[in-house]
Amino acid sequence: MSHLQPALGPIFDVAVASGTQHLHFTDLHLSKVALPIHFWIINFDIKWYSIAYITGIVVGWWYLLKLIAQPGAPMARRHADDLVFYATLGIILGGRIGYALFYAPQLLFSLGLFRLWDGGMSFHGGMIGTSIGIILFARAHKLDWLRVHDYLACAVPFGLFFGRLANFVNGELWGKPSDVPWAIVFPDTVGAGMLEPARHPSQLYEAGLEGIALFAILWFAFWRTKARYEPGKLVGLFLLGYGLARFTVEFFREPDAQFRFWANGFFADTIHMGQVLTLPMIVAGLYLIATAKGRRTRVEPIAGTESVA
Repeated sequence: MSHLQPALGPIFDVAVASGTQHLHFTDLHLSKVALPIHFWIINFDIKWYSIAYITGIVVGWWYLLKLIAQPGAPMARRHADDLVFYATLGIILGGRIGYALFYAPQLLFSLGLFRLWDGGMSFHGGMIGTSIGIILFARAHKLDWLRVHDYLACAVPFGLFFGRLANFVNGELWGKPSDVPWAIVFPDTVGAGMLEPARHPSQLYEAGLEGIALFAILWFAFWRTKARYEPGKLVGLFLLGYGLARFTVEFFREPDAQFRFWANGFFADTIHMGQVLTLPMIVAGLYLIATAKGRRTRVEPIAGTESVA
């Protein structure tokens, strides 16, 4: 690597005491702000995190339209357009309240709960909020709420992928110290004030597993199998796939300091809050997959005239 360093300039930095050279996060010249808006009395910044949420919702909605265009869809185009509103509301409210409940209980007793621009969203909370929104939406339109979940689950990996990329750009949710060649030195980490160690870029691990890999699994199940005719199977695959991916990556992430508010001793040092919250998802996913075939019935499509067995 030494013969490459002069050509690359300062992109490499001595990150650990062992002398291994690693990429320094600051050399990537990334900014949390995607577009600063400063005009007369208008003064605010559009951040990458916001763009990630918007992009995930828009691309997910576009893909959902592709799915419901296939025979046997549980809803029509008009339903999908309305569903986006319910899902977005569930993501924002559930994500923020979930973050306060699971990671920062002090926000529940302050106006900080409403300061969304300061960051702090929980996927598990957003998932619960979105599920509640889907159930209310499905009942209002007399749709099969479980099959609606199946279709929406196939579109969720887009949001997860863009969200994890935003985490990386923000330099947050970093991994544990590591000396692997692709480790990155993140500023202002736990070791602030000392020689900061290089760490696993766990945000990118999650983007790959929760976004790309999970999307590929659900894509195959939807387009290459009859899973969409077995209510609960696709959402079960999502829950199981996400749960296993998140549980695995947590071993490479820095432990959640907030978890010590809830636990101590052995569990606080070995199990992360993210792993605790994924266990019910794994169990629920296995159950939905195992019982999906028993729920298979003749499907009357919402749009069209042909029944699908």
